Amino acid sequence: MKLKYKLWLKLFFILLISGFAVLVVWPGGANIKIKDKVLWDKDFNVRRGLDLAGGARLTYKAKTDELSGADADDAMKSLATNIENRVNAFGVAEPIIQTSVSNGEHRLIVEMPGVTNIEEAMDLIGKTAELEFKTLGESDYVSTGLTGKDLKRADVTFDELGKPQVSIEFQGEGIDKFTAITEANVGQPLATILDGEPLQVATINEKIAGGKAVISGDFDLAEAQEIAIQLNAGALPLSVELIEQREVGATLGQESIERSLLAGIIGVIVVSLFMIAYYRFQGLLSTLGLGFYLLFMIALIKVLGVTMTMGGIAGLILTVGMTMETDVLVFERIREELRKGKTFESAVRLGFNNAWPSIKDSNMVSAIIAAMLYIAGGTIRGFAVVMVIGIAIGLLTTFIGTKTFMQIAIRYKLIRHNWLFAVEKDSENSINRNSKLKTRNSSEVKRSEA
Repeated sequence: MKLKYKLWLKLFFILLISGFAVLVVWPGGANIKIKDKVLWDKDFNVRRGLDLAGGARLTYKAKTDELSGADADDAMKSLATNIENRVNAFGVAEPIIQTSVSNGEHRLIVEMPGVTNIEEAMDLIGKTAELEFKTLGESDYVSTGLTGKDLKRADVTFDELGKPQVSIEFQGEGIDKFTAITEANVGQPLATILDGEPLQVATINEKIAGGKAVISGDFDLAEAQEIAIQLNAGALPLSVELIEQREVGATLGQESIERSLLAGIIGVIVVSLFMIAYYRFQGLLSTLGLGFYLLFMIALIKVLGVTMTMGGIAGLILTVGMTMETDVLVFERIREELRKGKTFESAVRLGFNNAWPSIKDSNMVSAIIAAMLYIAGGTIRGFAVVMVIGIAIGLLTTFIGTKTFMQIAIRYKLIRHNWLFAVEKDSENSINRNSKLKTRNSSEVKRSEA
């Protein structure tokens, strides 16, 4: 395939992906119909963190003194899952539940954007998980006295056909309770109730002695894992103590968004004007590439469901500068090659190729730092996530988008002028004269030697 066809094919795919990105970014979503048939009707929303949407942030200390290290970690995972279910049931949109260890203490951090009744939320979270096993009576569930304290462990296993199932094991008095319950209710349903809500209802097929049983049904691996985690949340109840309470007003969050957007717009305009003034045609392509970069970034943030915080906005603005820095390194390389007398095609090709090693190394270092910030956790995670995404999108925008635009543009004589690439003619003539002088002196030396 000839080079020009490859370039036009690249341009087609860039525009195609850009069209999809526009559909994602379009406010309120785009509704596309053909003959009353809906082809696209989906609205992707930006998930806003607590500092932008307002709400409540609660930090709890979990009491894990009586648990070993591994059991404590499992208990915290179960606790986080159980609390997330409660918060979702409370009607909170997209809560953020995190666990951490500080000074040997296990902590649970709950961020609830948009919450106004913080006292009710605190009461909901503060309760210890209550797990009960009940039989089904004529009109309601009947307590059996078997609770989460009697459950030792729940794990995901597989039957002889490879289908996932949940194995449960009771301990202490729970073994005798479970044996008596199964003996007296063969053929009857046994419901697992977590916080007053049925988690699982299974039919007792036979008397089960020894305190071990399996829950099988028509569920996949992910559902089986979720059931096991929820059962363990009741099997390992943890008391939690509120140690920090913070409430963020929605007005403060909206003000932060407006100021950040204003700062970002001013920054993009100033940087674009500088690039156009200094690099001329290359600066114009860089500004065009920056527009594609912002389009792809916002679209990807929406599609991936990245929770945007003030740190995330700061990361987005920072990656704009990093993207323009990549362009600067490439453009300087191209100018160097043009000053050496290379053709425009060769200068562009060598400029991108020669700039890649240093760009790759610098962006790799930035990505490693972002990964370390993400591992560190806390509110800095939003900054780290957006920074990594920005690094990847920035490289693709420059080395695929801007490069393609430039390779297509220099095929036209109108663009093939040194002035448009900010290459001074006098400097070029001086380099050419020096080159010719060196060649003539070399020839004279050879004649004298002869």
